[in-house]
Parts: sequence; structure tokens; C-alpha cells
Amino acid sequence: MRLRPSFIALPVALALGGSSAAAAAPAGSSAPPLGPDSPAKIVAKVALPSAGAAREPGGEAGWQLVWADEFAGSSIDRAKWDFDRDCWGGGNSERQCYTDRPANAAVAGGLLTITARKERFAGPALPAHMRTAPDKAAERATRDYTSARMVTRGKAAWRYGRIEIRAKLPAGQGTWPAIWMLPEEQAYGAWAASGEIDILEAVNLGVACKECPGGRENTILGTLHFGGQWPKNAFNSTETNAPGVLDGFHTFGIVWAPGRIDWTYDGRVYATKRRGEWWSAASRDPDAPFDRPFHLILNLAVGGGLSEERGVKGVDETIWPQRMQVDWVRVWQCRPVAASGASCKGDR
Repeated sequence: MRLRPSFIALPVALALGGSSAAAAAPAGSSAPPLGPDSPAKIVAKVALPSAGAAREPGGEAGWQLVWADEFAGSSIDRAKWDFDRDCWGGGNSERQCYTDRPANAAVAGGLLTITARKERFAGPALPAHMRTAPDKAAERATRDYTSARMVTRGKAAWRYGRIEIRAKLPAGQGTWPAIWMLPEEQAYGAWAASGEIDILEAVNLGVACKECPGGRENTILGTLHFGGQWPKNAFNSTETNAPGVLDGFHTFGIVWAPGRIDWTYDGRVYATKRRGEWWSAASRDPDAPFDRPFHLILNLAVGGGLSEERGVKGVDETIWPQRMQVDWVRVWQCRPVAASGASCKGDR
């Protein structure tokens, strides 16, 4: 989920092949690692792997469950989740105000439901970390949509592990569901110097798409943001077509270890990024900034740069409300055991 100052909306550019592909080569190749002089925007496109053709971390020994929310109660567990409450627009010119109202986020029937609604709403113009001064705290904004952005910030954060979320995504032009992570502390500086891990993003699912299998938008994205503080930031993203993504619930995840992050869809790794495919302006450690604890974020945005620049453009005002439903969130960490067969240490 790209965070940028509200006055800027940068397009997503593709850096495929040529020097960009060479710069992003995995560790162990002859290509140099990425750095400040490398392309700021790299997007690779891959095919989903078939059964047996990719790592399946859920079948490995040694994973220990360390945190979970099964959404089994009748209300959101405030010991696990907090809410962002603002009408900032995420730095992407998104169109919603985020609230903590049950109308926008609620638990029932074993599911968390985040609902984006078309309704006028007023709230703080800036996110909490930007409204510490009295004049900033007093600024208000009014938007035409509401939604929710739930965070584990201050309650749970992890450095390394296997993180999976089983969710059902919304459809329509202007929808932007996201499952992602931000650093618990900005050890290397303000965004994006301290990093961002996007486990899952999708925009405009189900909208007509000539390039997509089946003729409908079914692209999912996994992305890292890093480098320096905006505007000297960079990102490295992988996109894949997931033709069944709108058929119901699917599991989105990452496996994060020192120097390596894998992205999974329904348990299979479809993308991998290694040290050398990201960089830090504030550290010479090749694992930085992805060597510190990160917290989890679940949100459903309305509009914004990524969604409005793709598909048929803009926001379809006739499709609301739209919902992202979450069956469960689970976090494991690797406790390797002496056993035959695959271990959670994987190919490290």
C-alpha cells in the first residue's frame, strides 16, 4: 500500500528486462545488487506455479504458531487490533475516510468484514503521526466514502516468520484491498527508508481486462518499498494473474527470513526477493531495512493512484458497498527441528 504525501500521485512504471532485470538478479548471480543508482521502480510479471512446482511452506516441519486471530467472537479484539482514523487518503489521493465504526469493520459468523461505503463523512485531514502540532490536529476533511484500516501497531509486530491471511476480496473499478506491513519503529528514517512489505494488493478485480486470463482483472501484487526517504524511495514488485481469485476465499502470505522474502498464494510460493534486490540509504547491512519488526495492516481503500490509473480508470460510483472478508490471520515463526523431510529453514 503505497504511502506518499497527499500532494503527489506517482504512476506505477514497469522496469522489465534490460538493466532493470539485471540489477534485480538474485544473490549469487554476476549482477550487482540494487542501490541508489538503480531503477526506482521494478515490476516483474510471473505465472502462478502448478502443484508440486514450487515451495509449499505449510508442509514444512518446524513452524510454531506465535499469533493468530480466528475472528471467532462477536466483536473485534481490541487487544490485537487498533484502527487508523483519518480522511487523509493514504498519500495516494484515495477517496475514503477511515473509521472505527462497526459499519466499516465488524466480526460476525467467524469472519472479519471490512466494508467500504459510499457516504459523506468528515474526520481528521491527516493521519495521527502527522497531526501532533495543534494546527495540524485541528484540520478536517470531508470525503464521499468510508472504510476501515486495522493495524496491530503497538500490539504485535514480528521480525521474520510465516504470515498468512485467508480472505475474500471485493470486485469493481476503484476497489483496492490491501494486506501489508510497516515497521514498528522507523529505525532507518521516514517512509520508505524503513521499509514496507505488501503481502497482497489487488485493484479493480473483475473489471474487463484484455490481457488477463478469462478477460477479467485478476492480478495480485506483492511488493517491497525501500531505499531512502520519499522522494528518494524505490520499490520492487511482482505481479501474477490468479484466475480464481474472485471465486471465494484464498490464502495470501509471505515467508520472511534474513535476506529473503517469499510471497505465497494458496500455500505456494510464486515470487521471491533476496538481499541485493533491495537497499537502504541509511545502512550498509544488506538485509536492511527488512531486518526489524513490522506490524500488520488490513484495509480496503476506495480509489487512489494505483486503482484509478488501471482498469477502465477512476471509480465506479454504482458498486458500493464493497467488502473484504477475512477468515483468519496466522503468524508462525521457525523453530527448526531435527527431522527428515523439508524444514521451515527452506532454501536459505
